Amino acid sequence: MNRRDFFNPRQLVRPAGELLGAVEEIRSDLAQLAKEAADDAVLLRFARRAMATTFEVILPFGTPQTQESAEAALDHIDQLEAQLSVYRDDSEVSRLNRTAADQPVRVEGRLFALLTLAHQLWHETGGAFDISVGALIKAWGFFRRAGRVPNKEELQSVRQKMGMRYVHLDAKEQTVAFRRQGLEINLGSIGKGYALDRVVEDLRERWGCASALVHGGHSSIFALGSEPGGKHGWSIGLLDPDIPSRRIAELRLCDRGMATSAATFQNLEYQGRKLPHLLDPRTGWPAESMRMATVTAPSAAQADALSTAFFILGVEAARAYCTAHPEIGAILLPHEKRDLIVIGAVDARTST
Repeated sequence: MNRRDFFNPRQLVRPAGELLGAVEEIRSDLAQLAKEAADDAVLLRFARRAMATTFEVILPFGTPQTQESAEAALDHIDQLEAQLSVYRDDSEVSRLNRTAADQPVRVEGRLFALLTLAHQLWHETGGAFDISVGALIKAWGFFRRAGRVPNKEELQSVRQKMGMRYVHLDAKEQTVAFRRQGLEINLGSIGKGYALDRVVEDLRERWGCASALVHGGHSSIFALGSEPGGKHGWSIGLLDPDIPSRRIAELRLCDRGMATSAATFQNLEYQGRKLPHLLDPRTGWPAESMRMATVTAPSAAQADALSTAFFILGVEAARAYCTAHPEIGAILLPHEKRDLIVIGAVDARTST
């Protein structure tokens, strides 16, 4: 008996002899209704385009000041895009790229902290994660989504203009200086996660939200608390990069970030093979060993950055990183295998 049947008057008209026998069935139906009501708890969704994707704030029905908090969160993302985007000439990052090779540039405190985190992750990943790849991204045409293969001389010239070793961060003065002319930072591999962290911070501290799911284009996610009716976080489906309609794993996230890097949409045909848009800063060429790298971490910024790094590094280096950093978990799908590889701090049930 489904909910419509249960409340259909025809189901309540029974011969007297059946009434006592129906009591247990009714109790069972009521229990099922309670379960379905919890499963069908209303989630309110608020979305807006930013950072070349769609950000969404998902809040349980009954969250105090739902619309106000969600709109404030999306407004905050707009403000962060105005600060971080390299596609806006007036952004703080664009100004930094124009002037930091000539003189130290003082930056806003939270941006300085983000650059410090990026420098730390560059060091920990042996250079696989590197935000100083702006010139390299342009050389490959990915800056304007017009992929091309640069020649050897161009690639050699560009690689001399990149490397976090040439980015000097002065913690006392909160300034940034580039030690190479032409060096450009690009926060595309960490910016969405950072924006989600800032939004969740506001939802929790300013608006008192205990439960929310926020994402940027589904590839970067932060789960605050647990979904309605649950006690173990939010259920997140992980899709096959080759067959997006197919779910290959289900994760549980609670007060954690998650991000996925995959060679799905932006590819470049070259000598009979598809090159992904994810570039290895150590070689200057697209990374080709992985089909997908998903990372869970205490913050969405960490997850964002490390999903890129693990896509470049491959399985064994990712495993070593997770061993050294037990708060990090990963789900990896190498090119040569069909089975998912689950590493470290990740609560997942796979379908392959």
